[in-house]
Amino acid sequence: MTDTITLRQLGPDDVDLLMAVEPGLFDYAVRPDQARAFVDDPLHEIILAFDGAHAVGMASGQVLLHPDKAPAFFVNEVGVRDAYQRRGIAKRLCAALMQVARARGCEGIWLATEGDNAAARALYRSLDARETSDIVVYDWDGAMDV
Repeated sequence: MTDTITLRQLGPDDVDLLMAVEPGLFDYAVRPDQARAFVDDPLHEIILAFDGAHAVGMASGQVLLHPDKAPAFFVNEVGVRDAYQRRGIAKRLCAALMQVARARGCEGIWLATEGDNAAARALYRSLDARETSDIVVYDWDGAMDV
């Protein structure tokens, strides 16, 4: 049941809230320098899902600018604590993040996930995303190691 789950879009005044997220929601412990830089950067967005004061989910992304195109939005990461999965929280987080992106004038929203991540792929399909099969990812300096 998700009616007790609240969503909050974070801004520059919310760095302490981000720092208070207990381990396990993000891949690693939240770093103070990166948390501050993230919430201070107007091109970055993050929404947290709370059960009371306990952060149980998150979705983050970034507005992408280019000189010859309208802004686009890259969904960087979506995560929900194991005990809260399969309750529609990730779907609500994604929908809220997409709403923020559209309100900011972004004309394209995109993300990538692993081919064998069935749960993520089902989530994005449920949000009416178009799945493409002709994308190849390249990385440098271990960007895809995480």
